[in-house]
Amino acid sequence: MWFKNLQIYRLPAPWAMTSEQLEEALAPQAFTPCTSLELQRQGWLSPRDNGRLVHAVNRQMLLQLGTEKKLLPSSVINQVAKAKAAELEEQQGFKPGRKQMKELKEQVADELLPRAFSIRSSTWVWIDPVNGWLVIDAGSASKAEDVIRLLLKAINPFPMDTLRVAFSPVTAMTEWLLADEAPGGFTVDQDTELRATGEGKATVRYVRHTLEADDVRRHIEAGKQCTRLALTWSDKVSFVLTENLGIKRIAPLDVLKESNEVTTSGDDERFDADMMLMTGELAKLIADLVAALGGEVKEGMLAAPAVKQAA
Repeated sequence: MWFKNLQIYRLPAPWAMTSEQLEEALAPQAFTPCTSLELQRQGWLSPRDNGRLVHAVNRQMLLQLGTEKKLLPSSVINQVAKAKAAELEEQQGFKPGRKQMKELKEQVADELLPRAFSIRSSTWVWIDPVNGWLVIDAGSASKAEDVIRLLLKAINPFPMDTLRVAFSPVTAMTEWLLADEAPGGFTVDQDTELRATGEGKATVRYVRHTLEADDVRRHIEAGKQCTRLALTWSDKVSFVLTENLGIKRIAPLDVLKESNEVTTSGDDERFDADMMLMTGELAKLIADLVAALGGEVKEGMLAAPAVKQAA
């Protein structure tokens, strides 16, 4: 198993919390399905369906956040409410007012909710207490907020901090393209996005297209900056670095897969072997990427970033 995206946060290194202590802290927020009157519910799932909320291998910890959402589109509510409003108008002799329509929609939503379809999804979380990383397999920081919110609820205090580097990814990626040279250990691939900083924010995207140094340099000299860049690390892992220090489209390359072709006696051993490979290689990738971005800038472990609180 491999994460497809990385949202990276800082923890103390080493972090003293054990998997047993983390298991105990997460237990009160274990996932349970929505009731008939709930639109959404979130909680911790067992990563290996064995009742344990923390799967630990070689001091690395894997968590899984489960989410269940009821599908109740506003268009459906409005359609049913409109029909009921017509009936009500016929009964009372005048159209329902704004307040009455609001109450009618709320009533319709309550009636439809128990019959709404549910969709379940999950978000993987990797905690590296050795090197001090909290890594969430999410395509955006906003999606990672759900994980952070529940971790903050479970662990008090939770010593998480944002990852700060000396050079912004935009500045670094633009300089790499301008110099036509990637930092040591990395190679530039064929996907990139260059965006102007002006009001129009003109954007040029290269998709599976060889980056010609002169063309790219011309765009940069015209005022565009690199906001996404496909890279390969150590000939092992390809990914896309974004302007917000997010890592997307992670793919282990064949050389890495072949090195992990080992004989195992079951799915559990295969899973653990994959997890050890993934966490070991991604920890090195993160360290090399931080170094390529000028190194980490430490300002002390601050409080966790503001997160939208559940209603």
